[in-house]
Amino acid sequence: MGCSDAQRAGIFPGYNPPVAVHILDAMSREDFEEVVAFQDRESGLRAFLALHDTSGGPAFGGIRRFAYATEKAALLDCLRLSLAMSWKVALAGLPGGGGKLVLLDRPGLDLERVYRELGVSIERLGGRYYAGPDVGTGERELGWVAAATRHVTPPGEEGPGDLTGATCSGAFAGVAAALCQLDGEEDWPRRTVVIQGLGNVGRGMARLLTERGARVRATELDAERAAAAERELGIELLEPGTEFEAEADVFCPCAMGGVLHDVTIRRLAARAVAGAANNVLAKSRHGDQLHERGILYVPDFVINSGAVIRGATFHLRGEPAGKDEIGRRIGSVAAEVLRRAAAEARPPARVAAEEAERRIAERRAARATLSKN
Repeated sequence: MGCSDAQRAGIFPGYNPPVAVHILDAMSREDFEEVVAFQDRESGLRAFLALHDTSGGPAFGGIRRFAYATEKAALLDCLRLSLAMSWKVALAGLPGGGGKLVLLDRPGLDLERVYRELGVSIERLGGRYYAGPDVGTGERELGWVAAATRHVTPPGEEGPGDLTGATCSGAFAGVAAALCQLDGEEDWPRRTVVIQGLGNVGRGMARLLTERGARVRATELDAERAAAAERELGIELLEPGTEFEAEADVFCPCAMGGVLHDVTIRRLAARAVAGAANNVLAKSRHGDQLHERGILYVPDFVINSGAVIRGATFHLRGEPAGKDEIGRRIGSVAAEVLRRAAAEARPPARVAAEEAERRIAERRAARATLSKN
């Protein structure tokens, strides 16, 4: 007979009853295939892996290491990010699906051992999931994972190369698509773009835009990083938090997600939103709010898939897609989504999500037919 929470609290000092997460209901709503929890007491490993779709091939997704407030928050983020990866892969036309692994970060983790243990767990999946970089997981961490599995984006010369540049190529194509939809042309010298975040991707975006003559204004919480970008690229720095009110043709979020919500959308002065950050909208309804305000939104899961395209083509065909190919592929999809949204007078995020879901449903139906025969 199992113990109640009260009994466990008596047996295990310091035991706190878990917060209920209706995981099967959550999986059923978006038709997830599998969710796995990993733990290793000696290294401190605690992680979740969500596989949303493998009907067209292996699931691709990064390993996100983050100090989540609760296990529930980590699991929900894992599910949300995994679904977004499926949409990215489907819209990019790749023969694969989406997944995501989130690692709960906290003091005292033996990081090298944790990532090696994750490699062992990924290898046991037999190629159903390929892991790549994400927040908190860079080349060092991927090297530890690669020591235990083949199903990872290896760092250095053995890997697919410049993933940051690939992300920038796709996001830049999304900015161009937004301008063409707004005015029928790019005309960079008379454009103003406000970038939020000057990490590797934000800085790469700033470089691409300034090289084409656009005026770039940016915010960055790290003062040293901001000053370096200002010196190198000649961009104009804004006080963090003022980027939403800054008038611009395009607001380009390149930091963390969830930045567009009830408050910030009311403050937003840009004509369009197109950036490289994941899950820019705090909730799906905020895409509707942008549409109601007349602000053109290029969905992030359409245009920030450059890294997954490069990584997936590396794994699937042995040669990574080039930046020009990535830009053309993403630019074409973005332009089509915006064209359809305008023709139907609907929010682009709704149009893009429905198209992604349609493609996934077609693949799942095709697989079901093959399994019957």
